[in-house]
Amino acid sequence: MSKSKRARSRKVRVVSKVTKATVRKSVAHRKGGNSKQDHVLRLLRRPSGATIENITQATGWQSHSVRGFFAGVVRKKLGLNLQSEKTDGERVYRIAGGPAGTKSAASSGT
Repeated sequence: MSKSKRARSRKVRVVSKVTKATVRKSVAHRKGGNSKQDHVLRLLRRPSGATIENITQATGWQSHSVRGFFAGVVRKKLGLNLQSEKTDGERVYRIAGGPAGTKSAASSGT
């Protein structure tokens, strides 16, 4: 018969997994402005704004992905004030001013 392995204690196994997970190096953050995200943000910062169709053509994303990007990245992650306005049957999106949630004293009613 072969020798049986000695079972390591549960605590030792857990510790070894944790140390392996924390050893991973984080990926360096991109400093360049050449990603699709940067391109979409440039389109949205234009005074004329951008439609979902403009962004799908520029990035190759589908329209539902663009809407998800607006909600998840532009509004939640970056905290930008994304405004939409419907003109001539097309909805135009643009980033207005600073981060969302910052209101002037005049608009807050105080």
